[in-house]
Amino acid sequence: MFLMNCWYVAAWDHELIDGRLLARTLLNERILLYKGDSGRVVALKDRCCHRGAPLSLGRREGDCIRCMYHGLKFDATGKCIQIPGQDNIPAKLGVRSYPVVERDHLVWIWMGEPERADPEDILDFPYLREPQWKGIPGYLHYDANYLLIVDNLSDFAHLAFVHTKTLGGSEEYAYVTKPLMMERLERGFRVERWHMDAPPPPFHKKVLPAAQKTQNVDRRNIGHMHIPGNFFLFTLFSPAGTGADKGNMDGAKEYRNCQFMTPETDRTTHHFWIYLNNFEGGDANISRSLHASLIEGFMEDKHIIEAQQRAMDEDPDFKLLAVVADAPLAHFRRTLDQLIEKERAPAA
Repeated sequence: MFLMNCWYVAAWDHELIDGRLLARTLLNERILLYKGDSGRVVALKDRCCHRGAPLSLGRREGDCIRCMYHGLKFDATGKCIQIPGQDNIPAKLGVRSYPVVERDHLVWIWMGEPERADPEDILDFPYLREPQWKGIPGYLHYDANYLLIVDNLSDFAHLAFVHTKTLGGSEEYAYVTKPLMMERLERGFRVERWHMDAPPPPFHKKVLPAAQKTQNVDRRNIGHMHIPGNFFLFTLFSPAGTGADKGNMDGAKEYRNCQFMTPETDRTTHHFWIYLNNFEGGDANISRSLHASLIEGFMEDKHIIEAQQRAMDEDPDFKLLAVVADAPLAHFRRTLDQLIEKERAPAA
């Protein structure tokens, strides 16, 4: 079951360039996404109402789409406006359209009740549009339920075990450091964690000047998880002992990581992400290095999460047990379940 009345990321804007017709399954529904001549993004059910042919196999005409099976033409609202050889167009002929918003290089879609779609509810992440923050957008496909990825991002302790040689560092990060605070939010949580006077993790070390690669750092992670599955991570590295934990930012380098998990089906997920930094200036090789490091780290996550999904599928009666570090994800899942239950109650 999914929460329907909320905004999900459907695509990066670059996926719709050059008139591309993008077929993408979202929340078990086949959707067609494209950008019309007006520049407006259109989202329609990817199934012609006549004989069920995918509209993604059709032809874009301005802001409209023509099914290339029998030639029915639909406008951006999904209304059928032309039937070859037939002047009368029955009012019921049409396909579902979805509210969609393009903002900060992301295409957001509302899969629930259209009249409840309010663009003001879309999460704002200003770093995506601020010029000093540089990064390369990424996409991965997971053969796993999206909540397993949410679980993975909800606890930083796994960095030391899954990502020892990529994103994490030493196991000391898991054993010694503890969350400084965990704030339960109405639709998610916020967790802050410090790790003091430790070698820089491999991904950060790669982009440091040679003289700084062997110097210890103080590291802060602040993670925000928002329903339905949007994760923001604010990371800071400062020379060890310079007082970053007390507000001194001299010599600090910062990152902004955003990840968006959108269910494809009950067992598969679209994962959109970008890792931004504020210190590369004109050196795009730093963004390229960070992009490659994140892919390497995410593939480590993907390997274990997809294996986790297979193991759970083999034993549907298996019950997950919690440890103290699971408090944020437990709050998130409980809050999400309550919202889904509330959404489904009127129909029941």
